[in-house]
Amino acid sequence: MDYLREFRSDTKTVGTRTMTTKRKTPKIPESFAAGVGRGMRRAAKTARKVARMRGTPVYFWKNGKVVAEKP
Repeated sequence: MDYLREFRSDTKTVGTRTMTTKRKTPKIPESFAAGVGRGMRRAAKTARKVARMRGTPVYFWKNGKVVAEKP
């Protein structure tokens, strides 16, 4: 019992305050096209990552033709 510690629950915390919510500054709304472009880039990145893991080709549209390339 040499290493046993007792934790007391009757200790009082000095200077406690109630929790307040942090207010974030409002974001400037982006255009719909900007949001779509960002989402497409994120989807392409994920597709390349999955294709790399599975060893499958990724299909691109180049010069009016669909081309399969290894990521």
